[in-house]
Amino acid sequence: EKDIPGLTDTTIPRRLGPKRASKIRKLFNLSKEDDVRQYVVRRPLPQKEGKKAKTKAPKIQRLVTPVVLQRKRHRLALKKKRHSKRREDAAEYAKILAQRLKEAKERKRSRSNSRTSMSASTSK
Repeated sequence: EKDIPGLTDTTIPRRLGPKRASKIRKLFNLSKEDDVRQYVVRRPLPQKEGKKAKTKAPKIQRLVTPVVLQRKRHRLALKKKRHSKRREDAAEYAKILAQRLKEAKERKRSRSNSRTSMSASTSK
């Protein structure tokens, strides 16, 4: 296995760097606090005559921004609100149910009392 001159004897660096925030962190050994946007691999564009040198960078995905955190907080708040509302509704329903059972029991007792009083008056 010999090298083919001009083909296998040279190494060409990768054209593109990582796009995902966690992969950029892993590549540069960054902590959670470091700003990933400053470490993104930029690609130089071919320079036009009389113009400044320009570079292109990928749009970083899975980047934790204040808006993302705000959405997460909002989602959790809604979840908490739903949970508490459900608990309150369940308590209210249990209260109404207990009251209806009590009323039904009372009606049943009054009916049986009236029947016994009726039968007692007719038997005399």
